[in-house]
Amino acid sequence: MVGLRFFGGVGEVGGNKILLEDGDTRVWLDFGKSFNCGADYYTGYLAPRGIAGLKDFFEFDLLPKLEGLYAEEMLAETEIKYCEPHFDGIIISHAHGDHVGHLGFVDPRIPVYTGAGTKLFMEAADETSPNRLGEHAYRAFRTDSRLRIGSLDVRPIHVDHSIPGAYGFIIYTSEGPIVYTGDMRAHGPKADMTEEFIEAAAEAKPLAMITEGTRVIPEDHRQSLSEQQVYNGVIETCNKSNQKERLIIYTHGPRDMDRLGTFYTAAMISGRKIVISPKTAHLLSKLVHDEHLDLPDPSKDENIAVYYRRKKSGNYDESDYYRWERPFLDRMVTPAELKKDPGRYMVNIDFTSLTELIDIRPQRKTSFIYSMSEHFAEDDVEGTVLRNWITHFGLEYVQLHASGHISRGELAEAVARVNPRRLFPVHTEHPEMFREMHGGTVLPEKGKNYSLLKGSTPVMQ
Repeated sequence: MVGLRFFGGVGEVGGNKILLEDGDTRVWLDFGKSFNCGADYYTGYLAPRGIAGLKDFFEFDLLPKLEGLYAEEMLAETEIKYCEPHFDGIIISHAHGDHVGHLGFVDPRIPVYTGAGTKLFMEAADETSPNRLGEHAYRAFRTDSRLRIGSLDVRPIHVDHSIPGAYGFIIYTSEGPIVYTGDMRAHGPKADMTEEFIEAAAEAKPLAMITEGTRVIPEDHRQSLSEQQVYNGVIETCNKSNQKERLIIYTHGPRDMDRLGTFYTAAMISGRKIVISPKTAHLLSKLVHDEHLDLPDPSKDENIAVYYRRKKSGNYDESDYYRWERPFLDRMVTPAELKKDPGRYMVNIDFTSLTELIDIRPQRKTSFIYSMSEHFAEDDVEGTVLRNWITHFGLEYVQLHASGHISRGELAEAVARVNPRRLFPVHTEHPEMFREMHGGTVLPEKGKNYSLLKGSTPVMQ
């Protein structure tokens, strides 16, 4: 018997944790941390204690209490006793935290299947972040590899998303194929990869389809351009007569390499150097070793400079910085250089780096290109703070963004083409809207088991 249990991504964007069982084979599809994980109990500096392992998470049912899943040290202060792993693997769709963020709690002996590019992202994150994913029995794959996991035959197929190395999957079970989309888009620079996945999914005639639905909402007011339109907008901003002698400031998702490429190219065409953070430089130094990614090498490319914050001594001494930051010190750019010749540079300033504006002192009417989803909620503190900084420094706010997720209309078309017997929406705040797309929509409930049999309606247990 084949069954699905949803422990995350239910009625929320992100946090996918889906358990697929086929006889004695038990495999997870992603093991992410939701954006709102623990938001009813934790906020800001009030956070689960690292020293307590899973204790603080189990207290509020933030992670499934299952035996044979977690690392021994993580269970030390909980009522669950450690035992041998009861799971055959975890299949990771891509390296965003809402799909891998809770992997650090998992027993390292459970195999973790990732795309080769995804593994590089995860390695870089472990070297630069305090929230480590830890050591695991990693097994890397490429598109159209075939993974044999217990009774399952898994076919990963690349999809386009706002991070390289993203995959959807066709999983052949004893009852029939199951399709899992991970996160995908159909309007990005590599839309042909998503098309390839959807075409293969349709040919499989799946028993069930588990799909993301981030942008399946009643009204989508957020800007959604193509990557080419974003590039055109950046070039237009750089070419404005009042900007040619001014700094260009930009921000985007830290793992969106398509967007980084857009700003990199636009900077070169506009006669500027792109200025990135040490963390981005470190990530690029990993990714350039993947022959399937066309990315600049920060240690060799003269069009790249690296912005270093002052630390410890305040004198930019080598000893002030982590070892992973030091290889790029010869590329250093400081506020003094940005002030001296602002028209030469396009600099990345993310939300947590806004204080650097106090040292950089950009001229009024300097463009601030915000290349992420807009802030809309009235209670969105981060959006309010960002606007206050922009207003204080008299910056010109420019919104240019291409979403990493498939639109509602494009997804409806994809679902119609794949035509699964049953459709399970995840990674969405409005799963009920999928009933308009597909008559076989099943709204998953957290922790419930859905038995899948050929030609039958899923039975919730």
